Amino acid sequence: MRFNKDMDYVHWSKYFFSFSIVLTVLGVVFLGFMGLNYSVDFKAGSNVDVSLTKSITQAELQPALDSLNFEHAPSITFGENRVNIRYDEVLENEQSEALKAEISKLDAQASFEINTVDTEMARELARNAIYSVLLSSLGIIIYVSIRFEWRFALASIVALLHDAFMVVAVFSIFRLEVDITFIVAVLTIIGYSINDTIVIFDRIRENLRFGKQKTYEDLKVLVNKSISQTLMRSLYTAFTVFIAAFFLLVMGGESIKMFSLAMVVGLLFGAYSSIFIASPLWLLLKKRQKPAVKNNAV
Repeated sequence: MRFNKDMDYVHWSKYFFSFSIVLTVLGVVFLGFMGLNYSVDFKAGSNVDVSLTKSITQAELQPALDSLNFEHAPSITFGENRVNIRYDEVLENEQSEALKAEISKLDAQASFEINTVDTEMARELARNAIYSVLLSSLGIIIYVSIRFEWRFALASIVALLHDAFMVVAVFSIFRLEVDITFIVAVLTIIGYSINDTIVIFDRIRENLRFGKQKTYEDLKVLVNKSISQTLMRSLYTAFTVFIAAFFLLVMGGESIKMFSLAMVVGLLFGAYSSIFIASPLWLLLKKRQKPAVKNNAV
């Protein structure tokens, strides 16, 4: 299906490049000064998730926590009949039992889920998360280089790293918690991003095969044509997954909130970069293929 076949996507791409550069700079600044709000998955500590039969307030809970005399004050998040208490220290068994006993005085039917990560385990999880993203990106570069050419590979890797970084930047700016499900979401976003990009690149390659492009303007027309031919397919795919991720965010449990939010943000940026970043970037690389291209010769 075609969509606005006469639209000059390449012309508008310079504004999208500028927009992405501004967002990237802002993301780097926030990451440099604020970093990420890591969950207990990536740093040593204990996370206590309490399910209650009634709502309790900070004023009711605080005396119970203060009576335990722990070394560090916890981070507390309240939900509907739910309280999450996060300590930046590993709770011993005696401390965990004492915490349960104090909260049970407020709600005798309260249930507890306590997750503890020691320092070495946190470091290993962080290392594995970084390795998984790097290895997946490397695999994509190799695959696209073999199937297409290195310019397609470079443009696609820039687009997917752009998408992943935008999600990281949003989580840094709004101080959202980064846990192990966040890494799963980033890897999923990378997969969707490269899928959409490959669809457009495949159409560009097909049009190149049957066309007779002699100038840069010919290539520009071909890229615009390829985008218009695949645009609705890309939007339908992104919208379908977006709806599923959105309802998971709105109606899902607390354990998958951050995963769903990362998916929603990543899908939006993924569709955007596949259309307005990857293909125009390939065109710029192709333009610099050799001096003759700059003089309107492909």
